[in-house]
Amino acid sequence: MAKNIAIVGATGVVGQTLLQVLAERNFPLGEVRLLASGRSAGKKYNFRGQELTVSEARAEAFSAVDIAFFCASGEVARALAPAAVASGAVVIDNSSAFRLDEDVPLIVPEINAGAISNHRGIIANPNCSTIIMAVALKPLYDAVGLKRVVVSTYQAVSGAGIEAVEELKEQVLAFAQGKTVAAKILPAAAAEKHYQVAFNVIPQVDLFVEHGYTKEEWKMVYETRKIFGDNSIAITATTVRVPVMWCHSLSMNVETVQPLSVKQARELLHNSPGLILLDDIENQIYPMPIDFPDSDEVFVGRLRQDFSQPNAFNLWAVGNQLRKGAASNAVQIAEILK
Repeated sequence: MAKNIAIVGATGVVGQTLLQVLAERNFPLGEVRLLASGRSAGKKYNFRGQELTVSEARAEAFSAVDIAFFCASGEVARALAPAAVASGAVVIDNSSAFRLDEDVPLIVPEINAGAISNHRGIIANPNCSTIIMAVALKPLYDAVGLKRVVVSTYQAVSGAGIEAVEELKEQVLAFAQGKTVAAKILPAAAAEKHYQVAFNVIPQVDLFVEHGYTKEEWKMVYETRKIFGDNSIAITATTVRVPVMWCHSLSMNVETVQPLSVKQARELLHNSPGLILLDDIENQIYPMPIDFPDSDEVFVGRLRQDFSQPNAFNLWAVGNQLRKGAASNAVQIAEILK
């Protein structure tokens, strides 16, 4: 049955990707409302052969909406999601506003789709890096359990929004022309200092909080445990911004509860939904972000034994954080809601 939907934050990079994914997956749509801040109201977009006009996101904008996709900030979600629910919509929120609320399911369909039915009007989309990691870990967790995960991320600038993408382009051009390279966006717009990302890596994604970790790093810890429903998994993360346009990459050292050979791990990953194994080092085949600008799967490779620790091995994963890490995961949730 066709659903009336609203997209809050429709003019942003995630909102635009969501529209693309809805079209690609032929989601049954009735009315489509594009909502954004007042300064974006009046903008027009073509979607499925029709012209859609952006309206200001207000509490009254959700009348007769079945599903409201929130692709805006946590502040916007906290302000408007309750109004959308009160109007009868189910909210699928991509911000961090409700992810750790006990009454809000945090969903990666390949892992915990059954928890969707427990929603009370709001369903949370996890952090993009968390989704990529969780999809890669799921078959291993089911087979032998997870004791500890040490993860380092290599995150694309598009994870910080379209402004960061444009800034990287401008920085590369300025560098090539011998001009001064300006930095206004990264590592975080709200940070006191900003650094050039072109030809650089920045070991900070989001703001620093307790114990010297960033918000992004703690998200990967707490959200992963909630998705798996297992607080015993020991997780530590270091998140890094790199001069890549699309797709986040993750290096993981995984320690399992029970023994697991690399061969067994490879077979589990090869047969798991949402995963594609690319692991042929003789032919230099492994996942790279440049190859997956429009992909919804998580790609894994570079499996190898960790000889420094029993029951441990190393794993490399790449996923498109705008699609599986955000828009596509949200649409998957909506498809289950149907």
